[in-house]
Amino acid sequence: MSDLSAGSEMLQSSEASPRRAWRAILISLVLALLSGAGGFYASRAGLVTLPFIAAPDASPVPALPSIAYVQIPAIIISLGPAATGRHLKFSAQLETETRHQEEVSLLLPRIVDVLNSYLRAVEPRELEDAGAITRLRGQMLRRIQIVTGEGRVRDLLIAEFVLN
Repeated sequence: MSDLSAGSEMLQSSEASPRRAWRAILISLVLALLSGAGGFYASRAGLVTLPFIAAPDASPVPALPSIAYVQIPAIIISLGPAATGRHLKFSAQLETETRHQEEVSLLLPRIVDVLNSYLRAVEPRELEDAGAITRLRGQMLRRIQIVTGEGRVRDLLIAEFVLN
């Protein structure tokens, strides 16, 4: 009889095993959903801060400073016989604060003179270099700031730099 009772226990355990497996899967799924929902709520409510999610900045966006642009007339420089291009056409704008716009406009003839002198002195091979515009822009801005006085011109915005 012991064989018969052992066989019936195995039959009962094999029938109960699929039910236990489904029950375990269902319980695991419910717990996963609850923990996911709890984590979402905790992060949304600000109870937990996540390092890779930036918190919204409550401070208002600052207003742009009052800036104005002063147009520099187009400058055409002849490069000489050694250059592959014959001329350089340059046009730009100066970024300044609105309160300095009139002062910078008044000094525009001096600015054009300084730029003409500088661009004429630059070697033609330097103009053809791919990274030249960055260096030239910095040099021209520094010279313009010397002419206009410190703090009047914030930036030089190059609109056209063409070698013909």
